[in-house]
Amino acid sequence: MAENTGVILSAFADEAANHKTPIEQFAALAAIGLQYYSIRFIDAGNGIKNVTQLTRTEIGKVRRLQEEYGMNVASLGSAIGKVKLLDKSDGSANRFVPFAKYLTQDVQRACEVAHAFETKLIRGFSFYPPRGSDPSEHLSQAVDQIGKVVEVCHRHDLTYGLEVEANLVGHNGHVLAEIYRRVNHPALVLVFDAANIVTQGYSAAEVFDHYQAMKPGIGWMHIKDYRHPDRPQRGGHVDEDALKHFVPADMGDSAHEAILRDFHRDLPRLHKKLHKRGIPGVFLDLEPHLKGGGQFGGFSGPDGMGVALRGLCRVLDYVGIPYHLRDFGDVCVGGVNGLPVR
Repeated sequence: MAENTGVILSAFADEAANHKTPIEQFAALAAIGLQYYSIRFIDAGNGIKNVTQLTRTEIGKVRRLQEEYGMNVASLGSAIGKVKLLDKSDGSANRFVPFAKYLTQDVQRACEVAHAFETKLIRGFSFYPPRGSDPSEHLSQAVDQIGKVVEVCHRHDLTYGLEVEANLVGHNGHVLAEIYRRVNHPALVLVFDAANIVTQGYSAAEVFDHYQAMKPGIGWMHIKDYRHPDRPQRGGHVDEDALKHFVPADMGDSAHEAILRDFHRDLPRLHKKLHKRGIPGVFLDLEPHLKGGGQFGGFSGPDGMGVALRGLCRVLDYVGIPYHLRDFGDVCVGGVNGLPVR
């Protein structure tokens, strides 16, 4: 294993597309040099849907266009785990689904669609506790349900990535690390997202502390950052639809340069671990939200995605992490050259 192991750059393609069509998504990402994308919301001809709701015909259409643009799926951007743990009215619009039904329908469907798009990774979440309650009171139930989700993924030879995000049981790095420790399953990894911690009122030093807590379980990262004129108030419910100060990775309050410099040292070990599960490498997945974010997604536009990619590349160059972008050789042969090259 080369000592200077690099990363694979990818992005949530729907963030780059005004109308979420596959042509818009693939053209925007190919134009800025990406060959991998995470698929989340897409309009394959019958309206915008989450990828897990696509029909077989729609999947076939997206796959054909994906191949035409030389794109590959990094991860399935599912919303698995973004439902209530308990059937309680709490003033939120979050839905409740009986877990046995959820496991056999929603989770099973996500696994089938992941195979259809030839990805080994499903992004998911750690369930909503009743709004206003202490998430720690619901940790045991969340661990039990996540463990069962992970086992279904494992039986499909897939890996489940649990993302840190406000308002969920796993709302910060320390809680998510405890979930990872308790589930203790080879098909579970954690997805670090610095902005999702900053928006809860944590400082750069605290974000790094949460990253360190998660590091033993991290499988990949989402890249976005946040810079508010005043630090958000700590504690309580975060109104995700009101967040509007997202910025590229080289401009925010998360100190991505410190996080990625430390992460660089861990890349050889993680690369080897992921390869054993059939995953091509360590993804840094752009999810910039530069023109707005919300509970189930965000938007950057094709211009914002380009700005976000350049910001990330500047940080990677600064800390010395190699990465791959398309060059003229890739365009000529229509394939993916060795990773990484830069």
